Amino acid sequence: MEAAAHKEYLAGLLAGVATVITGLPFDTVKVMMQKHNTETHGIKYRNGLHCTARILQTEGVKGLYRGATSSFIGVAFESSLLFGIYSQTKHSLQEGKNSDVPNPRVIIPSAAYSGAIISFILCSSELVKCRMQVQGTDSLIPKYSRYSGPLDCVLQTVKHDGASGIFRGGLATLLRESCGNAAFFSVYEYVRYYMHLQLKSSSSNHSHLTDMGIGILSGGLGGVAFWSAVLPLDVAKTIIQTAPDKSSTRNPFRVLNSIYRRAGIKGCYAGLGPTIMRAFPANAAAIVTWELAMKMLGIRRD
Repeated sequence: MEAAAHKEYLAGLLAGVATVITGLPFDTVKVMMQKHNTETHGIKYRNGLHCTARILQTEGVKGLYRGATSSFIGVAFESSLLFGIYSQTKHSLQEGKNSDVPNPRVIIPSAAYSGAIISFILCSSELVKCRMQVQGTDSLIPKYSRYSGPLDCVLQTVKHDGASGIFRGGLATLLRESCGNAAFFSVYEYVRYYMHLQLKSSSSNHSHLTDMGIGILSGGLGGVAFWSAVLPLDVAKTIIQTAPDKSSTRNPFRVLNSIYRRAGIKGCYAGLGPTIMRAFPANAAAIVTWELAMKMLGIRRD
């Protein structure tokens, strides 16, 4: 088991790279809508398409990949830890138990634990990504918060907010990742299990294409479950991390209460369209890449 551990982390890293390539443009649109559609004044985007068109009009395709550097570093490392820790914890918890049937008492704590661990790394990389994504050419963004690159963003954040500034939104990230990944892996494991069960009962031919199809559906639905469960926490995290005032609250529930009073339930789910549109393909790509990498590395999936 220990010998295969590094391979599980490598497979997770490759899954993270696939996630960023597939999902970053959708994520940029989501962050822009969360930032601006929850404010009292300023830009308002009618929907995801309107936001995308505005970004393309002002900045071109590169505008959709703002924050790509920090995303590749952060998400690849985070994904490596997420899948690696999840696999290792799951193996430990299900020793002596039937591993053929999904067990929520194994899946949920394994997923929540791995999500909580990665939140400590993800918080700072997402802060840089979000601040890079919202700066654009918008005159409403203060000049001091315009960054020449990820490192400049880190340095300016520390300069203006102190060392703790780089960890703004930590609680929101922790809650999002632990709860969200519990939902993601639960849906993924159950959909995967029942689809394989259906194939066995129907005596259908099993092929690599079949495995890919199951990976796409189970991963995609898992991603939709993740974001459907925790999008309001993600909205709060974006507001906390992109707030120009360092004295503004870091309590996600206070932020959500303020958004709800100002913009209703719609405001708490700002960016829902691009988030769900991103969730399916990005997580499908992650799972297909992860499972393919595991197979190529000789790691057997239960």
